[in-house]
Amino acid sequence: MTTSILTADKDWWRGAVIYQIYPRSFQDSNGDGIGDLKGITARLGHVASLGADAIWISPFFTSPMRDFGYDVSDYCDVDPIFGTLSDFDALIAEAHRLGIRVMIDLVMSHTSSDHPWFKESKVSRDNPKADWYVWADAKPDGTPPNNWLSIFGGSAWQWDPGRMQYFLHNFLTTQPDLNLHNPEVQNALLDATRFWLKRGVDGFRLDTINFYFHDRQLRDNPALAPERRNANTAPAVNPYNFQEHLYDKNQPENLAFLKRFRAVLDEFPAIAAVGEVGDSQRGLEIVGEYTSGGDKMHMCYAFEFLAPERPTPVSVAEVLHAFAAAAPEGWACWAFSNHDVVRHVSRWGAGIEDTDAFAKLYAALLMSLRGSVCIYEGEELALPEAEIAFEDLQDPYGIEFWPAFKGRDGCRTPMVWEGSAAQGGFSTAAKTWLPVPDAHLSRAVDRQQDAKGSVMEHYRTFIAFRKQHAALIKGAIRFLPVTGNMVSFTRTHGEETLLCLFNMGEAMERQPLPPGDWSVLSGHGLTGNLEGATVELPAWGGLIARLV
Repeated sequence: MTTSILTADKDWWRGAVIYQIYPRSFQDSNGDGIGDLKGITARLGHVASLGADAIWISPFFTSPMRDFGYDVSDYCDVDPIFGTLSDFDALIAEAHRLGIRVMIDLVMSHTSSDHPWFKESKVSRDNPKADWYVWADAKPDGTPPNNWLSIFGGSAWQWDPGRMQYFLHNFLTTQPDLNLHNPEVQNALLDATRFWLKRGVDGFRLDTINFYFHDRQLRDNPALAPERRNANTAPAVNPYNFQEHLYDKNQPENLAFLKRFRAVLDEFPAIAAVGEVGDSQRGLEIVGEYTSGGDKMHMCYAFEFLAPERPTPVSVAEVLHAFAAAAPEGWACWAFSNHDVVRHVSRWGAGIEDTDAFAKLYAALLMSLRGSVCIYEGEELALPEAEIAFEDLQDPYGIEFWPAFKGRDGCRTPMVWEGSAAQGGFSTAAKTWLPVPDAHLSRAVDRQQDAKGSVMEHYRTFIAFRKQHAALIKGAIRFLPVTGNMVSFTRTHGEETLLCLFNMGEAMERQPLPPGDWSVLSGHGLTGNLEGATVELPAWGGLIARLV
């Protein structure tokens, strides 16, 4: 029996640092070349040493793995690739012993076509689960019911010859959309939620949270003017960006379901949930709706900081101001990288000479913004995006749009633990599910462990610094006028006010201090100087001071 050192703090999520684990790529315990739950358990000490408050584990449920776990065929079991329910219970116990909370990824907008629910649903139009998915008749000419598009390319409708109807799929054709207008579907999903809560999880990340409901009238989406298109939700080569997605997602009925979901969470102590809002036009507005009132999501994130364009001091302030305006009652969860986008060291840092300094600066900035934080595995090592040959690709998204869009495999390669070990210490297999890039080995955990000035030690240092200052965890934020490439803001909580200054450029920046008696703080790993009333920051430098 293990003993948990966690307390039943219902507010633990507010300002938490959450470490995302992609289970296929974290640690392989049985030599099959694929990461698993036992591997995660064995490496939790690394997460604890970073100082993270929680882990978010991407899906490990039973699945045919056509979309690597985001196509669920059994919500209440572990896929044999990853282990067993007993392995999951052991993971929970070890995480709690180390003081780490566990959040898991719930995929409730769609299932796998292999799910028993869908197999029954497609048999006929009058079986008990006939209305559990989104079915519609063809137009008189046999074409799909409307113009909705799939994020993975092409129409969002797939013909089923058995029912002689189309079914909706916002992603792969093998990922049919559930019909959450049906209360029985909602109940089944809430039952699955309770199943994992009873096993001891501390919260959930909700995949594609704004896709749960569709327009009952199946109205066509209008075209989107070219100047309003962006590539935040889908890559630029995808015609999905050509539509304004008014009717295939973002429906008002979702608010009532999220209240039902929150009520289930509130049956258990100290549970939290974060929702992924995938929408390029109304993302922050939807975040505001979903986090308002204290009876829906605890927090959500949109795609502003997962975008291809590198943030600037002006854009950082604009995003935070827009969030505050859209979600005055809400709480954000910010991330710069995850399993779906090019790693931000490559996405924003291409051509930068001092990659380590760049990575450290952005880590400090991320963890100084108002909100909770998600760190993606390997981010603390400043891993660059991997180059994957077409013949090694696994991601159906990349295979579909190659070579204009190379898919998501480049950010999903195995974690590197030991620079001199075969497969970077990830696996004893001769071949892993994705190759371990040679370029990553020099950045392995053992190469950066206790190495003065390493990116990993900077993450540890700054997370520890953050925990010492309530202003950085829960404080209000106020931006100062932008000067050059320097972003400046204060964080205030109770009697503590901190001034945070970050140079987001490659040249020295100088800026006068705002009025007040400021004392420069140490222990955060940033480089910067205070000369009289002037702040001097080198390229990718920063400074944090306290109002005395």
